[in-house]
Amino acid sequence: MHFIMIQFLVFILVYPFIYLISFLPFRLLYALSDFLSFITFHVIGYRKKVIYNNLRTAFPEKSEKEIKEIQKKFYHHFVDIFMEMIKIFTISKKEFMKRVSFTNEEELKTFMKKYPSNILMASHHSNYEWLSIIKQHFDHPFYVAYKQVENKYFDNLAKKSRSRFGSTLIPTRQYRRLMNTVYKKKESGTYGLISDQNPLPKKAQYWRSFFGKRVPVFTGAEKFAKEYNYPVAYVDTRKIKRGYYQATFKVITENPRELPDYQITDKFFEILENQIREQPEYYFWTHKRFKHVGKEPSAKKNPNKVSV
Repeated sequence: MHFIMIQFLVFILVYPFIYLISFLPFRLLYALSDFLSFITFHVIGYRKKVIYNNLRTAFPEKSEKEIKEIQKKFYHHFVDIFMEMIKIFTISKKEFMKRVSFTNEEELKTFMKKYPSNILMASHHSNYEWLSIIKQHFDHPFYVAYKQVENKYFDNLAKKSRSRFGSTLIPTRQYRRLMNTVYKKKESGTYGLISDQNPLPKKAQYWRSFFGKRVPVFTGAEKFAKEYNYPVAYVDTRKIKRGYYQATFKVITENPRELPDYQITDKFFEILENQIREQPEYYFWTHKRFKHVGKEPSAKKNPNKVSV
């Protein structure tokens, strides 16, 4: 009870500031972001060593000056993302759709009409939070897997803001159950999965090269695709300028059961790595992406048990 009360007090103290910030015009929002990115980088030094080590590992061919420049640009983008997350509370649909455009919108709509049940993969590149606007391009439900926030009041707030434009957020641990329920009812749905994080080595069923390093990877999207025979696509999002993103809808496979094991996962990471190499400053480098390098077990994995 005491813990819940503390959560509530923190929420009521912070929430008014978040809501007021969301009303700021983009010009002022990014001015605030510039100030906070300076504090985050130069004063706090948030995860500075982790970001640097990730970049140095991923791009050994780059000079020290180039790595530092990418790191500096990343901090600006990193804070921008949080400002843009807050902006979702009050942004209009018209403004939102203007800022997230698709290079092949008709291909996206055609795919969604042909396959109203499908899996849509994404990554922590550009602004993955703003991809919720994709729901405006199709009529069936859009179920997005997400990691719950410990503070239940902020968790409810996050769900409310992210669901403003039609998506439904489902906690990761409840996702499989949701898919089973919808499948048994013979209902349609697009299932959004961000699939580029690291599973624990002891739980990982597949390791592959990522920027030349063997790392464990999640294969849940592929597992679901083959289990339910759902086609798989990827949203390749690029930042074209501050506050504006352009996405390209890419079909990975329309027949998942015909592909060899892990080919869907491999294709996803191939697209992702190319995406990062073209715009390295817009990928989330704050997590230890290479912390499990050298920890791959030698024992043969069970191919039927796949990390989600």
